[in-house]
Amino acid sequence: MGFAFLCPGQASQKVGMGQDLYQNTELGKRYFDTANEIMGMDIQDIIFNGPEKTLKQTQYTQPAIYIVSVIIGKLLKEKGATPSCAAGHSLGEYSALALANSFDFSTGLQLVKVRAEGMQNAGNQNPGTMAAVIGLDDKKVHNICQQYSNGIVVAANFNAKGQVVISGEIDAVHAVMPLMKEAGAMKVVELNVSGAFHSPLMTSAKDLLSEKLSSIEIQDSEIPVYTNVSATPVSCATEIRQSLIDQLENPVQWHESISRMVQDGITSAVEVGPGRVLQGLSRRIDRSLNMNGVESYEQIVNFSHV
Repeated sequence: MGFAFLCPGQASQKVGMGQDLYQNTELGKRYFDTANEIMGMDIQDIIFNGPEKTLKQTQYTQPAIYIVSVIIGKLLKEKGATPSCAAGHSLGEYSALALANSFDFSTGLQLVKVRAEGMQNAGNQNPGTMAAVIGLDDKKVHNICQQYSNGIVVAANFNAKGQVVISGEIDAVHAVMPLMKEAGAMKVVELNVSGAFHSPLMTSAKDLLSEKLSSIEIQDSEIPVYTNVSATPVSCATEIRQSLIDQLENPVQWHESISRMVQDGITSAVEVGPGRVLQGLSRRIDRSLNMNGVESYEQIVNFSHV
């Protein structure tokens, strides 16, 4: 009867998130103040007041979601929630590792800052895009991308059965989208993102992140974290470091991670952070997983996990 913390990634952000945590909890106030120092700017103001257009920029979005998710998770743990494992979607892997005490809040935010700025810059240098492919088999999506030879396009996120995100150069993604429809996809939708995440276009960001990761200390995690790259539970610091480096250019194996968790005996999970994206995906992956979400102070107060 295991219970998991699942942490959301980019696109779950909303203006005003976490403000109730800042106003009502010591830990929330402390972490938000620390975040301003680490970011060297008023990230708090962007999170609480927007505008949305600014919050949506990768270099702000990623730190913002990390800050809010970790505060919520820490407050839940203070309330007695004891997960037996964790996972996070893309950026969310950092929140999950902070909650598993592989590194502290500040170290994690320094890493996320480097990652987010690196990804934003990589997106500016090598413009790319992403698109969601709905209703097509994972293998078919992967094969169509592999067979396309006029540019870079890869399967980037295996989110749920019949829900794969592709990523790559703008022309290549645009060329492959109709091929997905021809192969039987119900829907192919371009996403509003600032780069081709989880693709070879992220190499410059990967190099920056590797450098930062080699300069900081990572501990073995207190609970296993199912990593995006392997979809397996990892606790060893060396493997965690490597998985964070590999994650930038490799697909997010979310579907497989959740399926594996359920096989390993996890029966319930909490989406720790803003939005309901992971709750929606888990319903598509395995309805037997009892899942809810916590994103507000009120939900933390009323939280009870049996």
